[in-house]
Amino acid sequence: MMNLFRLAGDMTHLLSIIVLLLKIHATKSCSGISLKTQELYVIVFLTRYLDLFTRFVSLYNTVMKIVFIETSFAIVWYMRYHKVVKQTYIMNEDTFKHYFLLLPCFGLALLLHNEFTLMDVLWTFSLYLEAVAILPQLVLLQHSRNIDNLTGNYVFLLGAYRALYVLNWIYRYFLQDHRARWIPWISGLVQTALYADFFYYYILSWKKHEKLKLPA
Repeated sequence: MMNLFRLAGDMTHLLSIIVLLLKIHATKSCSGISLKTQELYVIVFLTRYLDLFTRFVSLYNTVMKIVFIETSFAIVWYMRYHKVVKQTYIMNEDTFKHYFLLLPCFGLALLLHNEFTLMDVLWTFSLYLEAVAILPQLVLLQHSRNIDNLTGNYVFLLGAYRALYVLNWIYRYFLQDHRARWIPWISGLVQTALYADFFYYYILSWKKHEKLKLPA
């Protein structure tokens, strides 16, 4: 069901991707961006939107799914294969062992899900993985000495999108269908909590008109 919070969340999510693509395309640089986080997002969108060819919800829903899949691949392509952009990727700063997140998230999806079907398990896996996919990016920012405005804005918008979705779930529960959705609720709260430290320093730097810097 669509409501203002969900629409705002979707648009904020889309804006975060536009900001990231703008940074990469305009500056020909992916400095400060974690390739590992972007690869995890490719997996998130592919496993979440497998129903693209089997279940039609609305034109809006279908278009948004295609956009998120295509843009996630585009970002990874830029960072891995663009002859200029790939040279700006600093592998030594992107140190988080992201592949260690895949097996625990999949194992948890096998144990905690709504229905034991392939589609539902993969959908649940995508929620668990999205909740922690930002970790490589946050670790990279802690290692970075110079966080540019576009990178900071990208991460802030990405966190804001999930926070808006939490409001969307609260709105739906109390004013629409009154259904409990524990898996997306808990995953969303975990994901939002991971951004809490970043939000604090982002807002602090904005108030002081200083360059964003996270504590090591």
